[in-house]
Amino acid sequence: MEKLIALCLGLVLCVWLPAPPDWHLLLAAVIAGWPLWWRRRLPLLLMCLLLGMAWAGWRIDQRLAQRLPATLVGVPLQISGQVVELPRRSEFGVRLRLVPDADGPHPLPPLLELNDYAGREWPAGSRWQLQVRLRQAHGAANVAGFDAARWYWSEGVLASGSIGKLRQPLATATWGPGWLDRWRQALVARLYRTIGPGRDAALVAALALGAQQDIGRPQWQALAATGLTHVVSVSGLHISLLAGLVFWLVRRLLRRWPQSQPQRLALLAGLLAALGYALLAGFSVPTQRTVWMLAATVAALWQLRSLSAWQVWLAALSVVLLLDPFAALAAGFWLSFGLVGALIAGETGLRAHPGYWPALLGAQWRATLASLLPLAAMFGQWPWLSPLANAVGIPLVSLLLTPLALLSLLPWGWPAQAAGWLAHGFWLGVDWLAAGPQWWFPALPWLLLPAALLGSLCLLLPLARGLRLAGVLLLLPLLLYRAPRPPAGELWLEVLDVGQGLAVLLQTAQHDLLFDTGAGDAGRVVLPVLRALGATGPALMLSHHDADHDGAASGVLAALPVRGIWRGQPGSVPEHAATPCRAGQSWVWDDVRFDVLWPHADTAGDDNSHSCVLRVATWRQAVLLSGDAPLAVEEELVRRYGAALRSQVLVLGHHGSRSASADAWLDTVRPQLAIISAGYGNRYRHPHPVVLQRLAERGLAVWRTDRDGALQLRLGQGQGLVLRARRQPAYWLPPWPAEAAGR
Repeated sequence: MEKLIALCLGLVLCVWLPAPPDWHLLLAAVIAGWPLWWRRRLPLLLMCLLLGMAWAGWRIDQRLAQRLPATLVGVPLQISGQVVELPRRSEFGVRLRLVPDADGPHPLPPLLELNDYAGREWPAGSRWQLQVRLRQAHGAANVAGFDAARWYWSEGVLASGSIGKLRQPLATATWGPGWLDRWRQALVARLYRTIGPGRDAALVAALALGAQQDIGRPQWQALAATGLTHVVSVSGLHISLLAGLVFWLVRRLLRRWPQSQPQRLALLAGLLAALGYALLAGFSVPTQRTVWMLAATVAALWQLRSLSAWQVWLAALSVVLLLDPFAALAAGFWLSFGLVGALIAGETGLRAHPGYWPALLGAQWRATLASLLPLAAMFGQWPWLSPLANAVGIPLVSLLLTPLALLSLLPWGWPAQAAGWLAHGFWLGVDWLAAGPQWWFPALPWLLLPAALLGSLCLLLPLARGLRLAGVLLLLPLLLYRAPRPPAGELWLEVLDVGQGLAVLLQTAQHDLLFDTGAGDAGRVVLPVLRALGATGPALMLSHHDADHDGAASGVLAALPVRGIWRGQPGSVPEHAATPCRAGQSWVWDDVRFDVLWPHADTAGDDNSHSCVLRVATWRQAVLLSGDAPLAVEEELVRRYGAALRSQVLVLGHHGSRSASADAWLDTVRPQLAIISAGYGNRYRHPHPVVLQRLAERGLAVWRTDRDGALQLRLGQGQGLVLRARRQPAYWLPPWPAEAAGR
């Protein structure tokens, strides 16, 4: 076991390093040192650790070589390939995954994620000839929220893009590659015909086939608010139930023929059933874990040997990591193996409390405790009602809903209808529980995590009472930590990475102001960042009514108690709820001055001309934000205020468009650094080369959210501006110069 632990540790360590070590040197060290140290315990464990790192490093090099060449970024390409997995519909069209033909004219990654904004049908397993525009797989980088770039890498998606007008179907073999996906899609369609469209059928399809693409974001948010996200996927418990049922049936059928070795055949049949179901459900990390744990158990029983639960768990962990080291980058990997490990860890403690209810309560306690740290660190959320929701939801889904969902795959109508009714009741319960209180965690310092991990282990393992008390003390810093605030007289800024849009959080000692919200669903970026930085009751200033500036405002208003709203023009929020921005408005928060410079009551022009222009100043430094204010507004502001516009930090207007940031504006403001909030590879090609040239001529430091991720600034400190980029170097991020060359 120790050797496998060292091997797994090497695999995980290597894939989490920002830059992988040279696997050639690691492998050479293992080969050279093995004859000398293989009989000695500690050096042997070190060799296993290095071997795991070498294997993961080789896999990283292999995947890096498959990246999209910079010369193909943004270029219209004609490709052919096959749709894999099940396409997902959204408000923006259809998202699908395509395996391009290996003999195509372009060197493409082995898996692409494409968007069809026309919303056409894309049968799973079908083959097409398409025109596409591709870019490197990318994602926003903020202090909290979903890390899409890392997730793309863990999924093997190295390029994404959009589909053009060319869409020509190609011949598809009936039993060739993709037949399993076609079968899954046909079964999902039959479930919808029987149950009807909606979230009830989506839940049944997710439990039966792992088809989660039709569960909407509101449903996912409700599940997260109750701690029940894990029960709507095909999990180890579901696969184990099916394997156990097949094992029991085969053993019953063969018990009259003892010469047929019914025990071994039943074990093999159960394992094959588990493998088949896992493949049908998409073979995710939780299903893989279960299959390999069952395989290890079956192998031991076949040879009449006994394995401990830890040995089975470790064997499954080793197989998953050896087959795909990048699984360790996904949150599902840690939750899946962590929760099962927590249940195994308390096995000895269970024996001290015999009986069904003590065992059930003990298992629930360990699962809750084991999920606390990963949920706090990865998602910043832990529902207070999670124990109650899981105590009711897990038996309901596992013992009733999942068996009915599996039976609904058979050509009968009643199991699907019964599963739909039960799913409807499940969603009603989720909606009720989702309204309960949540524990929101701020962005946690890394130093707290090892202590919290050790404390969790002390409480999970059947240890002495004194060590359990030590575990509580080690967990307390995690539970009591609060986000830091600036001292009086200082201003902290967080320029969020919201893609093609703008959202800036300004914090003083006791106040928060969110200037614009970006577009889309606030729960994707804005809300996680606000909660991570402790801004749970901010004021709101919406520069003007444009989706990339106020599109997420309704989500913020629905989720947080906003303390006052200013808006540049009607339409951003209800008229009665907001105060119009007017030049001359001014206030002081914690020795930091806020001045609204634009618009006036008689301002005319397009939407951009009504943008709120805000200058925020400490006693030594200032920042200027102008939304999408165009050149004409800049000229008027220069005429009215002149040198009073001077600010050390300038958030460029209109995302670096040439319709803003004129020479006179830059010469009057005289910033030390310029910040551009723009989307990665956006279709408007912001920032414009002319604007970048103006900044370069003045020797300004330029920071960009599309390249650097979210930006954190601190104004008012004696040592000057303090700036930090949220996007840290990582091998799974595309190199910026190559990406820029493709624009």
